[in-house]
Amino acid sequence: MARTASSLARPWTVQPPHVPVGLAGFVVFHRPSEFLLEAFLLSTGIVALAEMGDKTQLLSLVLTARYRKPWPIVAGILVATLLNHALAGAAGAWIMATIGADVMRWILGLSFIALGLWMLVPDKLDDAEAAPVRQWGVFMATTWAFFLAEMGDKTQVATVALGAQYEPLLAVIAGTTVGMMLANVPVVFFGDALTRRVPIRMVHLVSAAIFVVLGVLALLNPGAA
Repeated sequence: MARTASSLARPWTVQPPHVPVGLAGFVVFHRPSEFLLEAFLLSTGIVALAEMGDKTQLLSLVLTARYRKPWPIVAGILVATLLNHALAGAAGAWIMATIGADVMRWILGLSFIALGLWMLVPDKLDDAEAAPVRQWGVFMATTWAFFLAEMGDKTQVATVALGAQYEPLLAVIAGTTVGMMLANVPVVFFGDALTRRVPIRMVHLVSAAIFVVLGVLALLNPGAA
């Protein structure tokens, strides 16, 4: 799905003579974007892979076992993800606008590589994160617990990086949110029986490889002339 330098990512304030491109147009920096679908699908795929076996997915299992009310849990996950990823994506876009594309190329490249290595580390759910406030009701307890668990998590960091690299920001937020729901909703409805059938280690290896490749390509691309 090759694209030219006019496909993804954010526009330059002043257009440079050379714009780096890599991985069939996926690693690109600051240029006009008309292709919403690519930003959406890339964000969806990266976050869905990163979420497999993540602590927020483990939290979904805990909440399902505790409350056994799937629809309020799903609604809470959706609201928490939208709020969290909107903040993360906006932070990424602000960082890109503040720092500039050439410096951000190095930050993004190293961040993607770090995320790839982080994917190989098994996640654990802290007792405090696994104990939502019961008196709030299922929806509010899920929203609060999931929002807190997502702070500083792999998928939030990935959303910051994606928000810095691609536009429009709404497509990125929509994609990362869909990715989170694809990974968590089946767990809520089918529970541990589903996660035992998924080769989590293999998923982690694949997602780690994708992050590292994106990072290396970003670092290898020359800065704007």
